[in-house]
Amino acid sequence: MAGEVGLPKDRKILVAVDESEESMHALSWCLENVLFCGDYKDTLILLYAIPPRAVYPTLDNTGHVFSSDFLAMMLKYNKDAADFVVQKAKRMCKEQARDVKVETRIEHGDPRDVICEMAEKLHVDVVVMGSHGYGLIKRAFLGSVSNHCVQNVKCPVLVVKRPRPDDYRSK
Repeated sequence: MAGEVGLPKDRKILVAVDESEESMHALSWCLENVLFCGDYKDTLILLYAIPPRAVYPTLDNTGHVFSSDFLAMMLKYNKDAADFVVQKAKRMCKEQARDVKVETRIEHGDPRDVICEMAEKLHVDVVVMGSHGYGLIKRAFLGSVSNHCVQNVKCPVLVVKRPRPDDYRSK
Protein backbone atom coordinates (compact mmCIF):
# COMPACT_ATOMS: atom_id res chain seq x y z
CA MET A 1 0.00 0.00 0.00
CA ALA A 2 1.27 3.51 -0.78
CA GLY A 3 2.82 5.28 2.19
CA GLU A 4 4.01 2.09 3.94
CA VAL A 5 7.61 1.89 5.08
CA GLY A 6 9.89 1.43 2.08
CA LEU A 7 7.24 2.36 -0.46
CA PRO A 8 6.83 5.84 -1.91
CA LYS A 9 3.74 7.82 -0.99
CA ASP A 10 1.32 9.44 -3.37
CA ARG A 11 2.76 12.82 -4.26
CA LYS A 12 1.74 16.28 -5.34
CA ILE A 13 3.96 17.48 -8.18
CA LEU A 14 3.75 21.12 -9.21
CA VAL A 15 4.81 21.85 -12.79
CA ALA A 16 5.24 25.49 -13.75
CA VAL A 17 4.06 26.07 -17.33
CA ASP A 18 4.20 29.07 -19.63
CA GLU A 19 4.29 29.76 -23.37
CA SER A 20 7.86 28.54 -23.76
CA GLU A 21 9.07 25.33 -25.35
CA GLU A 22 11.25 24.88 -22.27
CA SER A 23 8.26 24.56 -19.95
CA MET A 24 6.53 22.07 -22.24
CA HIS A 25 9.75 20.06 -22.45
CA ALA A 26 9.95 20.04 -18.63
CA LEU A 27 6.33 18.83 -18.42
CA SER A 28 6.98 16.08 -20.97
CA TRP A 29 10.15 15.03 -19.13
CA CYS A 30 8.23 14.96 -15.85
CA LEU A 31 5.51 12.77 -17.34
CA GLU A 32 8.13 10.31 -18.61
CA ASN A 33 10.54 10.30 -15.67
CA VAL A 34 8.98 11.52 -12.43
CA LEU A 35 5.48 10.13 -12.18
CA PHE A 36 4.90 6.82 -10.46
CA CYS A 37 3.23 4.05 -12.38
CA GLY A 38 0.81 1.42 -11.19
CA ASP A 39 -1.11 1.80 -7.94
CA TYR A 40 0.37 5.15 -6.93
CA LYS A 41 -1.79 8.19 -7.47
CA ASP A 42 0.41 11.18 -8.06
CA THR A 43 -1.36 14.48 -8.55
CA LEU A 44 0.11 16.79 -11.14
CA ILE A 45 -0.62 20.47 -10.54
CA LEU A 46 -0.12 22.62 -13.63
CA LEU A 47 0.60 26.20 -12.55
CA TYR A 48 0.51 29.21 -14.84
CA ALA A 49 1.46 32.60 -13.40
CA ILE A 50 0.03 35.63 -15.18
CA PRO A 51 2.73 38.27 -14.71
CA PRO A 52 1.68 41.58 -13.24
CA ARG A 53 0.50 43.92 -15.93
CA ALA A 54 2.93 46.49 -17.05
CA VAL A 55 2.39 49.97 -15.73
CA TYR A 56 0.89 51.82 -18.65
CA PRO A 57 1.38 55.57 -18.73
CA THR A 58 -1.77 57.58 -18.96
CA LEU A 59 -0.60 59.09 -22.23
CA ASP A 60 0.90 57.30 -25.22
CA ASN A 61 3.47 58.93 -27.53
CA THR A 62 0.75 60.81 -29.38
CA GLY A 63 -0.79 62.28 -26.23
CA HIS A 64 -3.81 59.95 -26.21
CA VAL A 65 -4.99 58.48 -22.94
CA PHE A 66 -5.20 54.69 -22.84
CA SER A 67 -8.81 53.76 -22.44
CA SER A 68 -10.30 51.28 -20.04
CA ASP A 69 -11.18 49.24 -23.15
CA PHE A 70 -7.47 48.90 -23.93
CA LEU A 71 -6.68 47.76 -20.40
CA ALA A 72 -9.60 45.31 -20.45
CA MET A 73 -8.32 43.96 -23.78
CA MET A 74 -4.85 43.39 -22.24
CA LEU A 75 -6.37 41.55 -19.28
CA LYS A 76 -8.44 39.36 -21.60
CA TYR A 77 -5.37 38.61 -23.73
CA ASN A 78 -3.41 37.49 -20.63
CA LYS A 79 -6.30 35.27 -19.47
CA ASP A 80 -6.71 33.76 -22.96
CA ALA A 81 -2.97 33.04 -23.16
CA ALA A 82 -3.06 31.35 -19.75
CA ASP A 83 -6.09 29.24 -20.72
CA PHE A 84 -4.42 28.20 -23.99
CA VAL A 85 -1.19 27.11 -22.28
CA VAL A 86 -3.02 25.20 -19.54
CA GLN A 87 -5.22 23.38 -22.07
CA LYS A 88 -2.15 22.47 -24.16
CA ALA A 89 -0.44 21.12 -21.03
CA LYS A 90 -3.53 19.11 -20.04
CA ARG A 91 -3.66 17.54 -23.52
CA MET A 92 -0.01 16.57 -23.19
CA CYS A 93 -0.77 14.92 -19.84
CA LYS A 94 -3.65 12.90 -21.34
CA GLU A 95 -1.49 11.78 -24.26
CA GLN A 96 1.58 10.81 -22.24
CA ALA A 97 0.11 9.68 -18.90
CA ARG A 98 -3.55 8.81 -19.26
CA ASP A 99 -4.18 7.91 -15.61
CA VAL A 100 -2.51 10.84 -13.88
CA LYS A 101 -4.72 13.14 -11.85
CA VAL A 102 -4.28 16.70 -13.16
CA GLU A 103 -5.24 19.91 -11.41
CA THR A 104 -4.72 23.37 -12.85
CA ARG A 105 -4.05 26.72 -11.23
CA ILE A 106 -3.87 30.12 -12.88
CA GLU A 107 -2.54 32.75 -10.51
CA HIS A 108 -1.61 36.42 -10.88
CA GLY A 109 1.78 37.77 -9.89
CA ASP A 110 5.50 37.53 -10.49
CA PRO A 111 6.15 33.90 -11.50
CA ARG A 112 9.02 33.65 -9.00
CA ASP A 113 6.77 34.56 -6.11
CA VAL A 114 3.73 32.67 -7.36
CA ILE A 115 5.62 29.37 -7.76
CA CYS A 116 7.16 29.67 -4.29
CA GLU A 117 3.86 30.62 -2.65
CA MET A 118 1.84 27.89 -4.36
CA ALA A 119 4.44 25.21 -3.57
CA GLU A 120 4.09 26.05 0.10
CA LYS A 121 0.32 26.64 0.12
CA LEU A 122 -0.44 23.37 -1.69
CA HIS A 123 2.16 21.35 0.28
CA VAL A 124 3.70 19.91 -2.88
CA ASP A 125 6.43 17.29 -2.74
CA VAL A 126 8.42 18.54 -5.72
CA VAL A 127 8.40 21.46 -8.18
CA VAL A 128 9.33 20.81 -11.81
CA MET A 129 10.17 23.67 -14.13
CA GLY A 130 12.00 24.38 -17.33
CA SER A 131 15.12 26.44 -17.72
CA HIS A 132 15.18 29.12 -20.40
CA GLY A 133 18.95 28.86 -20.54
CA TYR A 134 19.56 32.60 -20.49
CA GLY A 135 23.17 33.68 -20.57
CA LEU A 136 24.84 35.49 -17.70
CA ILE A 137 24.02 39.01 -18.92
CA LYS A 138 20.36 38.36 -19.72
CA ARG A 139 19.89 36.46 -16.45
CA ALA A 140 21.41 39.39 -14.54
CA PHE A 141 18.83 41.79 -15.99
CA LEU A 142 15.77 39.53 -16.07
CA GLY A 143 16.51 37.37 -13.06
CA SER A 144 16.23 33.63 -13.14
CA VAL A 145 12.87 32.24 -12.10
CA SER A 146 14.33 28.76 -11.67
CA ASN A 147 17.26 30.01 -9.57
CA HIS A 148 14.91 32.01 -7.35
CA CYS A 149 12.71 28.95 -6.83
CA VAL A 150 15.66 26.65 -6.12
CA GLN A 151 16.78 29.09 -3.41
CA ASN A 152 13.35 29.75 -1.86
CA VAL A 153 11.03 26.77 -2.28
CA LYS A 154 11.13 24.46 0.74
CA CYS A 155 10.66 21.21 -1.22
CA PRO A 156 12.96 19.81 -3.94
CA VAL A 157 12.96 21.76 -7.22
CA LEU A 158 13.78 19.90 -10.43
CA VAL A 159 14.98 22.22 -13.20
CA VAL A 160 14.83 20.53 -16.62
CA LYS A 161 17.02 21.93 -19.36
CA ARG A 162 15.92 21.43 -22.93
CA PRO A 163 18.68 19.72 -24.91
CA ARG A 164 20.19 21.74 -27.72
CA PRO A 165 20.17 20.07 -31.15
CA ASP A 166 23.98 19.83 -31.16
CA ASP A 167 23.85 17.86 -27.85
CA TYR A 168 22.75 14.81 -29.88
CA ARG A 169 25.62 14.82 -32.34
CA SER A 170 27.82 11.79 -32.13
CA LYS A 171 31.29 12.54 -30.86
